[in-house]
Amino acid sequence: MPQSYFTPATFRFLRAVERNNNREWFHAHKDDYERHVREPFLRLIADLQAPLAQISAHYRADPRKNGGSLYRIYRDTRYSNNKLPYKSWQGSRFFHQRRHEIQAPGFYLHIEPGECFAGGGMWHPEPDALKHIREFLVDNPAAWKRATRGNAFREHLQLGGESLVRPPRGYDPAHELIADLKRKDFIATTALSEALACSNELLPWTVATFKQVAPLVDYLCAAQELEF
Repeated sequence: MPQSYFTPATFRFLRAVERNNNREWFHAHKDDYERHVREPFLRLIADLQAPLAQISAHYRADPRKNGGSLYRIYRDTRYSNNKLPYKSWQGSRFFHQRRHEIQAPGFYLHIEPGECFAGGGMWHPEPDALKHIREFLVDNPAAWKRATRGNAFREHLQLGGESLVRPPRGYDPAHELIADLKRKDFIATTALSEALACSNELLPWTVATFKQVAPLVDYLCAAQELEF
């Protein structure tokens, strides 16, 4: 039977973190974090293992507490001007089995008050990966259009991220995909409400979203010569 994972208490906790972003408060409320955020998210990740494997045998939903699909709530403040110690959101990434060998696209689910979303792709690909994607776009424009301009994709997803102001050096400004060649990110997402996040529809909705974004992830895998 479908089950729910998150509750209004999940979002109350995340809003409280934003208001009380300090170590003393978090340590005093860590049990609430485990009960309302971390544990239900790990259950969801575990339940995504089988349906994700049906989308691609090369992608992983890893429910380990550390080093798996769930991002840490602790912020890395070493190189940031923002020294707040905690994130006021909780995210998860579902990664390619070869992610340690080569930068790869992935699937993503993000839970945050007022900004929940899911999707997939590559965020800030490194220079070599970005070069491969752009070259692949030039060589395979029809496959890109099939991956990102089909009815299911356009009805449910939106391409996003940052783009260059001018065409990248060495590419024809008149190319039919110049808007895509200017992209610095190759991601597509769709929003979900807090009510949906707290319902028993979250798991099937997430699986459906991953299926819709899979053609984009598949295309980016091909650009990196990765299996999908």
